[in-house]
Parts: sequence; C-alpha cells; structure tokens
Amino acid sequence: MKNRKIPHSPYKMLRQSAKGAKTASPWGRIVIAIVGVVLAMVVVFVPESTWLSFFNVFHTSDPCSKYALMVDAGSTGSRIHVYQFHQCDNKGDSLRFHDEILFKQTIPGLSAYDPAGAAESLDSLMDAALAKVPKQHHQRTPISVKATAGLRLLGNEQSEAILDAVYERLATRYPFTIVGGRKEGVTIMDGRDEGVYAWITVNSLLGRLGTNSTAAIFDLGGGSTQIVFEPKDWNTQHLDDHTDKLPLLDHKYVLKHDTHTHTLYQHSYLGYGLMEARKLVHQQILATSSSSAHQKEHPCLPHGLNWAHKLGGEGDQHGEHGTSFVGVGMPDDCQQVIDQILDKNAMCETAPCSFNGVHQPTLTDSFKEGPIYIFSYFFDRTQPLGLPAQFRLPELAALTDKVCTGAYLDGVTDPDLRFELLDRPEWCLDLTYIYRLLSFGYELPDDRVIRVAKKIDGVETGWCLGAAIALLDDYVSS
Repeated sequence: MKNRKIPHSPYKMLRQSAKGAKTASPWGRIVIAIVGVVLAMVVVFVPESTWLSFFNVFHTSDPCSKYALMVDAGSTGSRIHVYQFHQCDNKGDSLRFHDEILFKQTIPGLSAYDPAGAAESLDSLMDAALAKVPKQHHQRTPISVKATAGLRLLGNEQSEAILDAVYERLATRYPFTIVGGRKEGVTIMDGRDEGVYAWITVNSLLGRLGTNSTAAIFDLGGGSTQIVFEPKDWNTQHLDDHTDKLPLLDHKYVLKHDTHTHTLYQHSYLGYGLMEARKLVHQQILATSSSSAHQKEHPCLPHGLNWAHKLGGEGDQHGEHGTSFVGVGMPDDCQQVIDQILDKNAMCETAPCSFNGVHQPTLTDSFKEGPIYIFSYFFDRTQPLGLPAQFRLPELAALTDKVCTGAYLDGVTDPDLRFELLDRPEWCLDLTYIYRLLSFGYELPDDRVIRVAKKIDGVETGWCLGAAIALLDDYVSS
C-alpha cells in the first residue's frame, strides 16, 4: 500500500494561526458588539414572520420543488400543514413527497367564533406558512381549507358565513392560490373524502399505495370517526336490480393510482367522534338514571367525583337546573352504556353491519392480514398512559379497567400525569369508548395487532397529506 500524506490537523493549524495573529483593535470589538445588539433587537422586537420572510428573499430552492398548504379546520382546533414535493416539469415525472416543512395549530376551532373571528384565527397559521415557503413560490403554491365535523354539526347558515369570511381574508391578504375558489377551496369536506385521504396518507408513507397489501385505517376525531380498508374479493354481484336504493354503494370508493386500482370500503360516522360520544353517554345517563333529580350516578366517572356538567354548554337545560353527576367508577356498567349508544341492534339493511345499522364487510373475513393503523384521539388518549405503539385489544381492555377502577392512578408517581388524570374526569369514559368502538363496534378480533401512530416517518397521519396530493393534481390540471 502506498503511503498517503496525512494533512495537517485543522486544530493544529488553528492554534498556529492564533499564535501569529496580531492583537485585535478595540474598535473591532465595539463594532461586533453593536452588530450583536442590533441582531438581538431584531429577533426580540420584529415579528418572526417578518425577518424570516426577509431571509427567504435570498433563499434559492430546487426548481423541481413544489409546495402545498392544507388547513385542517377541525372541531377542536385549526392546523396548517405545509408539504414539500419533488416534481420536475418534464413530461412523465411523477409527484414525490419530500417533507412536511411546517405544522402549526391553534385552538379552538372555527365553529367557536363568529365569522370575522374565525377568519382572523387563521392569521398566525398563514403568517407562519408565508415565512416558510420560499417567496418565489408563493403565487404558485396552492392552498385549501377543509373543515370537518365541527362545521358539519354547526348548521348550514352559520357554517357558510364562516367559510365566506375565511375565503375573503385568505384571498385578499395572502398570495397563495385557492384552487377551486370559494366552493371547492374553502369548504366542508365530505366525510368519505376525509377517510379516503387519510387512507392515502398512511399507505403512501408506508410505501403500500399501488400494491396488493394495503393498510386499514381508523380515525377518531372530535365529531366523527372513519374507517377505510381494502376488502378482499369485495363485490356486489349478489345484489338485485335495486342496488341504487341500497346503502352499499355509499361505501364503495374506487381509487386509481398509476396503473393500480384500489376498491375501498369507507364510512364516516358523524356524531360518533370522541367529543360527541361523550355527550351521548352523558345524555344516556341522564335519561336512564334512577338517582335523584339533581344528582345522577355516573358509572364512567371516577368514584366520589361530584361534577356539575352542562351537556350543551351555555343554556343547556340540565346545567340550568343544577343537575350534577356523581362518579361511581363501575367499568362494566360504563361499558353497557357505551354499547347502547353504538346501537348494534339498529336495523341492518345490507348485512353484515358494524354498528348503528351501517353495512361493513367483516374484518375477520375480508381483511385478514394487512396492517391496521389507528390515530388522532386513538393516539391522544392511549399513549400518555403507556399503551404500547403495537398492541392487542386485551391490553387496551386491561388498561381501561385499571383507569376506571382507580388502580392506575394509585401507581402514578409522575406529578404531571397525575394532575392530568385528576384534572380530566372523562379518562375512563374515553378509554371505554375507544375500546368498545374497536372491539364491539368495528368487531376487531382480540388477536389482531393494532398500530397506533401520530406520525409515520415524521409526518402526521390523518387525511391532510392525501388531500394535499389531490390538491396539487387539481392545481396542475387547472
């Protein structure tokens, strides 16, 4: 082997240059100090979006970079996702996801405001996006605002007024392109699209889109819950000539990706999100409890808790009359209440059905092997309590029982977690609902591995990435 000349150590060279350096002028130090003070004042007193935008002027990006902005206007808060993709303008170059370069959220959701306040509530999200996307891309970056169950439940007149105000503010204050105008670009998303976009997101991140081995997804929001999967050999040949009157067609979603066609089952249960489920449980207790008029025993609340709770917020009739719940912490009775609101006895027009009379191919027969992913409130309510990222339903059942009986709290030494459990009295209710929704409602078998994930490869699960991919497609073709 030939001898290679080893270069001088950079540390040795640095020391040698320091020895030969002359003593610096004191004026140089003064100038450096003044510059440092000015920069510090800029950072402290100038809004972040302003100075970041200034540096963006000098930023040059890959000419093949494309950006898309997706605002998730959910029932409990608004979130912006800024995605970066790679696609050169050459014919035939496919769109490739690169990174999520910004995620920012604000609370509460649009439905908590009047129209003007709702529009203004998005300013902090939009300003952050303005600073993050290179300036030369601003006018050719598409944006869409998609509201979900919160505005669906608000009513048509109020929700339309809010969306009109949001559109006007985005169109007049920000340079991004609202694809489809007011009716398509700032809109309430159809529940079926919410689930399918989430399915696209997860399977894209897993590298399973366009394959014969896709993942099933279960999403739990505040106002609704979605299920989407690709059933094996799902067909409608056994139906008669009146298929247009059957609910089956509402669940079928044909998705084409490159040369592959995915035939999906999907359904969005409006009113069965976690926040709406809480209301249903409380209403059921009030309607069936035999305890006194002003105090109702509640099996899904911690033993000994006395909780004055207004079901409908301001003006709720129960709140006005001073009705309160007294927690008795009885897991079996809590489970029975939740099973009642899932209503497995509802009329099933097209068998088999999951719950509330909704048709669904059974997962044990039509989806035996693919991975199952759950996210959103499924993640938020289980992971702080230590449920593994991969689990089976008996593990969730054991955790739920420990929380409902109080045994879990007895073993908590972390002060923050202990405060969270004591400050949020509906932990038992939430966990029981999640467990019964998966086991009793959707009929997932006990031996099936379930993966709970907030992110995959650093990117949020949920519908936003899938919707952004569709948004870019619409923008290019428009």
